[in-house]
Amino acid sequence: MNKKLLELLDSINSKKQEVKDLVTAGDLENAKKAKEELKSLQEQFDLLKDIEDDDITNAANKVKTGTVVPVQDKNPEKEFADAARRGFRNSMNEGTPSEGGYTVPEDIQTRINTYREAKASLIDLVDVENVTTNKGSRTFKKRSQQTGFQKVGEGGKIPGKNTPQFERISYEIEKYAGYFPTTNELLEDSDANITGTLVSWIGDESRVTRNKIILGVINEKEKTELKGLDDIKKTLNVTLGQAFKPTSRIVTNDDGLQYLDTLKDNEGKYLLQPNPAQPMQMVLCAGATRISVFVIPNADLPSDTETAGTRKIPMIIGDLKEGIKFFDRKQLTIMTSNIASAGDLNAFEEDLTLFRAIEREDCKMKDPQAFVNGVITIEDESVLGK
Repeated sequence: MNKKLLELLDSINSKKQEVKDLVTAGDLENAKKAKEELKSLQEQFDLLKDIEDDDITNAANKVKTGTVVPVQDKNPEKEFADAARRGFRNSMNEGTPSEGGYTVPEDIQTRINTYREAKASLIDLVDVENVTTNKGSRTFKKRSQQTGFQKVGEGGKIPGKNTPQFERISYEIEKYAGYFPTTNELLEDSDANITGTLVSWIGDESRVTRNKIILGVINEKEKTELKGLDDIKKTLNVTLGQAFKPTSRIVTNDDGLQYLDTLKDNEGKYLLQPNPAQPMQMVLCAGATRISVFVIPNADLPSDTETAGTRKIPMIIGDLKEGIKFFDRKQLTIMTSNIASAGDLNAFEEDLTLFRAIEREDCKMKDPQAFVNGVITIEDESVLGK
């Protein structure tokens, strides 16, 4: 039964009850009027129901006689691969951005997300919001501004408070794009290989792009020099305090992992231990301090090696979900060309196909008090400097 019929059925039942109520109240004149309205609604329902029943019967007969072929289940991988072979032409759908491009379907987008999230990324640690507009703003309260409700007696007046403090974040979605050259032989390959190649390319490039965007916002905050373990503990206990310490973690790179993994207590026991609940995760255990450690590859979160003989290792400590807000437009588009030029590449001359992908997002500082942009400097003779 379609939506219109269901609405009419609800109206009929409501009108029946109305007639009964009017009769019970002795208002026979209005009860008669309501009954006529009920008849009209019933006639509309019967007519539309007959049409729907005829449509269903006719469709079934056509399928039975072979006039109409039943709709087959969709194969997202094949559809995406076929669209790539066509250069994503004749595949545009409603909602395609004005600058053109094939909007990646949801099933393939899910595969890209899964591939991207399988590798360590800062996007896993920040507050992500999917948005449907290119500009907007959000109002929120920082943890330090949250004062709670006030007790009010039954029937009492809510007491006045100081003017509530709120923060506002404005976002403006920006485009991030890249090219990927492939030989034309790829388009003659299997559906699985075409889709897998594009999914891995887009997933990796998207992860690196988002890491750079988020790291750029983190570095808007001045770096804090940490001398060692005691400074890490002080950052957690004092600088962040109980407002953020329970939800904090250390975010570092491969160099930082090596540094933390060599820290020992007075008995020579290593302080970095696997999380008993999740053995693949690591926890720094030092006295009363227990804090999880999240490692980003050096390629995505590099150490500062500008000064010869020293390596400055990023050691971001805090709750990045409270500190950073990422706005995701969720509108990934892709196009191809076998005649375009990009940089030193000429698709026509080199018999290549260039894929171009565009994603749309923005990132803003939410609460700078929620984290410390720390750095630990160690001596390293292998660093030649710049």
